[in-house]
Amino acid sequence: METLHAVFVAPWLDMWEAPVFFAEVFVSGLLTGVMYSLVALGFVLIFKASGTFNFAQGVMVLFAALTLVGLMEKGVPVWLALILTAVVMVVLAIVIERVMLRPLVNQEHIILFMATIGLAFFLEGFGELIWGSNVKRLDVGIPEEPVMIKGVLLNSFDIWAAAIGAILVAGLAVFFHKTPIGRALRAVADDHQAALSVGIPLKTIWIIVWSVAGIVALVAGIMWGGKSGVQFSLSLIAFKALPVLILGGFTSVPGAIVGGLIIGVGEKVAEVYWGPLIGGAIENWFAYVLALVFLLFRPQGLFGERIIERV
Repeated sequence: METLHAVFVAPWLDMWEAPVFFAEVFVSGLLTGVMYSLVALGFVLIFKASGTFNFAQGVMVLFAALTLVGLMEKGVPVWLALILTAVVMVVLAIVIERVMLRPLVNQEHIILFMATIGLAFFLEGFGELIWGSNVKRLDVGIPEEPVMIKGVLLNSFDIWAAAIGAILVAGLAVFFHKTPIGRALRAVADDHQAALSVGIPLKTIWIIVWSVAGIVALVAGIMWGGKSGVQFSLSLIAFKALPVLILGGFTSVPGAIVGGLIIGVGEKVAEVYWGPLIGGAIENWFAYVLALVFLLFRPQGLFGERIIERV
C-alpha cells in the first residue's frame, strides 16, 4: 500500500505543494517539445511527398549544423554562413532528386526507405571527411542566460528556440494547407503516376520538399547544436522524433507539433516526479513507452489518417 501511495499519489502531491517548480518543469518540457517538433517536421515533409520514412533526416540535421559551424570557423560571418548553408542544403536536395529519387519513381516504398538509409551513411561520412569529427561549439548569438517570467525561471536559449520553431511551424502549416504546392505535394504522396498524369511535375515537387526539409534540418541543427554542441551523436536526435511521429501521425504537421509538446512535457514531468521513485533515467525511455501505448490503441496517431485495405 505504501508503494502504491509513493508511486501514484506522492508525485501529484508534490506538484500541488510546489506549483512554481511544477510550472518551471512544465514550461521547460514545452520548450523542449517544440525542438522535438522541429526534427519531426522534416520526417513529415518527406513522408507527405513520397510516402517514405526518411531515415536520413537526423543526419541532415547533423550535416547542416556541421556545415554552418565549419564555415563560421573559417571566418565567415554568421549571417553569410547561414545563407551559404541554406544554399548547400538546397543543392543537396537537387542532387538527391537527380541521383537517388528520379531513378526510383513509382518503386516500392521499402526501396526508397533503403535508399534513405544509404543516404544517411553517406552524409555522415561525407560530413566527417569535410569538417572533421571533433565536437564543435555553435554560437549564433542567441542569449543563454536564465530569465524570470512571472516567478518561473527559464533559459533564454530555450525561449528563443521555441519562438523560432513556432514561427517555422506556423509557416509550414500555411504552406501545406493554403498553397497549390502543398496540395500538389499531397497528391504526389497519394500516387506518383496519377500526379504525373494530371501534370504535376514530380521532380520539381521533390526538390522543393527536400529543400524545405533541408532548411528545417538547418534550423533544428542550430537549436540542438547550440544547446548541446555539434557532434555526431546529434544525428541520434532523429530517434527521439519517432515517438513524436507515432503520437501525432506521420502525415500531419499539427500532429508533429502536438506530439512534440506531449513528449517534451511528459518526459520532463516523469523524470522529475517519478524518476526518483524507480532510480531515475525515465527521460531516456519514457517517450518510447508512450509511443508503444499509442501503437496498441491508436496506431495512426492523434491526427494521422486511418488506412483501411481490403484483403
